[in-house]
Amino acid sequence: MGSRPHDVADLVSRARRGEARSVARLISLVEAESPVLREVSAALAPHAGRAHVVGLTGSPGVGKSTSTSALVTALRRQGRTVGVLAVDPSSPFTGGALLGDRIRMEEHATDPGVYLRSMASRGHLGGLSWATPHAIRVLDVAGCDVILVETVGVGQSEVEIAGLADTTLVLVAPGMGDGIQAAKAGILEVGDVFCINKADRDGATTTRRELRTMLSMTHRSDGAWTPPIVMTVATSGDGIDTVVQAIDDHGTHLRDSGELRRRRHARARREVERIALAEMSRRFEVGSEDRLDQLAEDVLSGRADPFTAADALLAATPG
Repeated sequence: MGSRPHDVADLVSRARRGEARSVARLISLVEAESPVLREVSAALAPHAGRAHVVGLTGSPGVGKSTSTSALVTALRRQGRTVGVLAVDPSSPFTGGALLGDRIRMEEHATDPGVYLRSMASRGHLGGLSWATPHAIRVLDVAGCDVILVETVGVGQSEVEIAGLADTTLVLVAPGMGDGIQAAKAGILEVGDVFCINKADRDGATTTRRELRTMLSMTHRSDGAWTPPIVMTVATSGDGIDTVVQAIDDHGTHLRDSGELRRRRHARARREVERIALAEMSRRFEVGSEDRLDQLAEDVLSGRADPFTAADALLAATPG
């Protein structure tokens, strides 16, 4: 997985021309946290920020992968290039992607206008890999007009997708209790477009009514976006064009209102903070284990309080 530092500029140049092998190589370097990751990031940064990033989330079984595939088909009909990052649960043994969403989207595998990549979540609670923001940047630089990020599934921390995407698409299905789950997970506050998939099943109209009621009780400032609720049957493609239009309408709203810049600023802020905290944690691991053990003993014995001990640890940390 190694790469000589002078290879990075060439890889990025080739990726910008849409060379799939170079795109794959860059994402692999990102996933492996290669020693050249900093150089990769620096080379990508000036060229990123053009793609519309759409996050798809929903409970297991609502048809996320089928909906993603249908969205790719609809976007390609419009001539747009598409990147897909499918974040799978990690294998407990290898750390690799377990489900292999690319297999479920095999019809797009030979389309040069589509780039598919499965990534392992590696146990990350939000359903997203740590490397996902970097991988998004790679696909952006490679010229993707739209990047679809499909997450593992809904949980209390699944709202993290909203911090990563420009538009968050929440999928629910009739008869799965998704309305209540959405309220619990805080998805109502972060969803920009709601999609009731498998709308040909009994209970779809009831699910839409429940969602509409709950959304009406969610506080939104004046002039804020009102999330539409779209009925779809992803297996047949019914309603998918309407979802694409809703995503595009939301993109227009983001640009016209200035919300796009605000969201991306907040995204960059979180990424900088996460990297800084990871570096601080690494420095603790490298040079502070013995000191940390001694401070823990001091707290346990009452010779120090936790805040004083933490201050002492920070003061003693290298760098």
